[in-house]
Amino acid sequence: MSRPSFDLRTRPWAAIRWVHGTTPPTNVRADRVGLEDLLVRAHEIEALLFGPPPALSGLLRLLYALIARVTGLDEASDDDEWHDRRAEILEKGIDANRVREYFDRFPGMFDLFSERPFLQDPRLAEECPKRAGVNKLVIGRPAGNNPVWFGHHWDDSPVPVDSAEAFSHILMWLYYGPSGRCATRSHGGESKADVSAGPLRSSLSYHPEGRTLLETLLAGLVPPEAHVSRENDLCPWEVDELHDPLSPAPAPTGPCSRWTGGWQHALLLFPDATGDHVVDACITWGRRQKTPNTADPYVIHQTSKQGNVYARPADGGRALWRDLDGLLVLDRVATEVKRPKVFDYTDDLGIFHIRALGFEQDGKTKDVQFVASRTPIPIHQISEDDPNTARALGDLRAAGEMYGQRLEFAVKAAWAWALDKKVGPCAWQEQAAAIYWPRAEDLFWKRLAEDDLAAPWSAFFRIAEDTFNTVTSGYVTGPRAARAIERARLELHGGRRKKPATP
Repeated sequence: MSRPSFDLRTRPWAAIRWVHGTTPPTNVRADRVGLEDLLVRAHEIEALLFGPPPALSGLLRLLYALIARVTGLDEASDDDEWHDRRAEILEKGIDANRVREYFDRFPGMFDLFSERPFLQDPRLAEECPKRAGVNKLVIGRPAGNNPVWFGHHWDDSPVPVDSAEAFSHILMWLYYGPSGRCATRSHGGESKADVSAGPLRSSLSYHPEGRTLLETLLAGLVPPEAHVSRENDLCPWEVDELHDPLSPAPAPTGPCSRWTGGWQHALLLFPDATGDHVVDACITWGRRQKTPNTADPYVIHQTSKQGNVYARPADGGRALWRDLDGLLVLDRVATEVKRPKVFDYTDDLGIFHIRALGFEQDGKTKDVQFVASRTPIPIHQISEDDPNTARALGDLRAAGEMYGQRLEFAVKAAWAWALDKKVGPCAWQEQAAAIYWPRAEDLFWKRLAEDDLAAPWSAFFRIAEDTFNTVTSGYVTGPRAARAIERARLELHGGRRKKPATP
């Protein structure tokens, strides 16, 4: 019997949207393509519609590495020459012959079920005494003793998952996987059952997005250092031998190894007879030692009060416009916030929308929700092209943040003082946030689109005051509550002024 196969190079698995007016070739599906067509026809594709946001975040990093390889942008002896070459590729498109030649160098390496399955470790079939099951593979399904919330799945009768969807979950496990307890794996005399978190766990990535997939992928590249060569800056599928999971994890040597490395988990999928579905999986540790920081160029890096650098975490309740302090460097003094490095290298390509992709999680095992958003207008070059607009935009963002924070404290104070309690979390806080932040976001983008950046403070104050009234107006049931609410209203103005100390 032939071995099951699902070759990502040729099988149509990636959902896409073609550029308006483009007629797909007769040999290409209208809604899905494989990796080869994805690269060759990137100039005709408007956007990827692949998977949950964290899976798309991982896929983009793989595609950055692939497009760098097939265009020669994986090396740069001179920065100017690298930028000129990238601009030429944007104008002429990707050479289809170079794409095919690249894939031909690695036959079977992009197949999910080959002897060397793509992004997987075939040794797990022998080294893991117990399989995890397909329910464990699919993030969001209940597995083991976990309760059923969003789908009725039981380990006794698992429902197979489409192979293309299974690939999206591989990406999420590798980049965003949890730390702590995992399946037992025995290798080289070591038998362990714990793993470190994935390199992007709990973080939010920011990617420039153009009018076509080609623009998006080229804008997502960062020039390699002069010492980087394609012979030593390797992707996992380009390495002849599987890595030793007990050896120290090597530091990334360049962009390609940075985009496709840092993984702590190891997975192996088991297909049905057709290869169209996955019926089981092994999920365990892939390295005993944590991989060195990859200095990912798509996250906002912040510095804590203790001097530790960390990626700004994903927050499903935080809209993208509130992160513009770290994307455009709008604040006059922002030494503790460093914007994603990728935005330092897009000036010569034009202006782009910004797409945010991530996974709200804790640092260990708890998953909360996927996070995705996109700026409604191209925005990322404002700080470089027009510093005056950048400062005004920074004031607009800061005003929205300030009155959001003042409103939060005001409603918490009103609740607490009316009940003679300490100020703390309360129901009014959630209600106020649900009203204020969507309205503030609409105001922000409306002002920016109309180039109306004057008097930002009064505009956001009006929204905050109206929200405060909406939340509290039905609870003025007596003098005590009325006094507490009116006293708390002063917090919208910054609170009572403190009397100067007597000399």
